Amino acid sequence: MTITRFSARGEVIIRDLSKSFQIDGDKLTVLKNVNLDISAGESLAIVGASGSGKTTLLRVLAGLEEPDSGGVLIDGTPVHGLGKERAVIFQEPRLLPWLTVLGNVAFGLEVQGVSRREAEDRARHYIRLVGLTAFEAAWPRQLSGGMAQRVGIARALTIQPEILLLDEPLGALDAMTKLTMHEELTRIWTEERVTMVLVTHDLEEAIFLADRVLILPKEKSASPRVIEIDLPRPRDRSEARFVRFRQQLMAEFGLH
Repeated sequence: MTITRFSARGEVIIRDLSKSFQIDGDKLTVLKNVNLDISAGESLAIVGASGSGKTTLLRVLAGLEEPDSGGVLIDGTPVHGLGKERAVIFQEPRLLPWLTVLGNVAFGLEVQGVSRREAEDRARHYIRLVGLTAFEAAWPRQLSGGMAQRVGIARALTIQPEILLLDEPLGALDAMTKLTMHEELTRIWTEERVTMVLVTHDLEEAIFLADRVLILPKEKSASPRVIEIDLPRPRDRSEARFVRFRQQLMAEFGLH
């Protein structure tokens, strides 16, 4: 089955976005006056210290949280709640244990009313894309962590989102599997050309995967910063400019 993607969509505009939570009766400001434009098809990484609001920002983009003020536009339409143009991949793939790989990937389409035959045809396309054709009939318990995360990525892509939101999806993987998944995510993003927004604690991961890196400050009196990663793809971690970007990001966090 051939999957065709049409016009480039997935532009995100964030304007004056603020978000706070009530903690034991006190107001905790997590995001304050965030402004950012994300181009359709761009890969953006969000980094910052714990408590800087990375995951909160991603949840607002996903429609899982409402901002206190300001807002988000996707292709000119305000975000209020979930939308089919967005898919979220969490750190845990959250596969349904009673369904095979094929069943898990096709599940979202069947819930939307797509016929089982069409859902499975489309699911097989994305299972091939993530390199798991030989495991269509496998159960989640039979998969490694990296394989399970690939299933989660295939499931998200099957609904053909314009925007892929990733909340530290590789954080629980071992170092070697993570490096492999970096290559896989780059390949998938290149082929699909979705807008990709990635929350990560891994600065090297941000440099490897992103066109730009958004640095969220922990102190809300400071403004977020954006660093453009103008490195050619495929990227080489040992290349001098890659190393300089890594040193620059480390310096932002007081690391050496």
